[in-house]
Amino acid sequence: MKIEFDLDKRQTTLDRRGLDRARAAEIFAGATLTVADARKDYGEPRFITIGRLDRRMVVSVWTPRGAARLAASSA
Repeated sequence: MKIEFDLDKRQTTLDRRGLDRARAAEIFAGATLTVADARKDYGEPRFITIGRLDRRMVVSVWTPRGAARLAASSA
């Protein structure tokens, strides 16, 4: 699975949370729980996925981009 992300946001997420958006595909390779993010109209479908990365529970917010997923946020 291809994951797209903003390089500047990647560094910010690394600095603040110790998470590398470049490794987001690893989250989706394991067991996950995904729900639609219907809190408001974002103008595009958004999803919230809970999974694991290095035995750590993580949350990824993403939107589909063709065959890829655009990582909007990770915590």
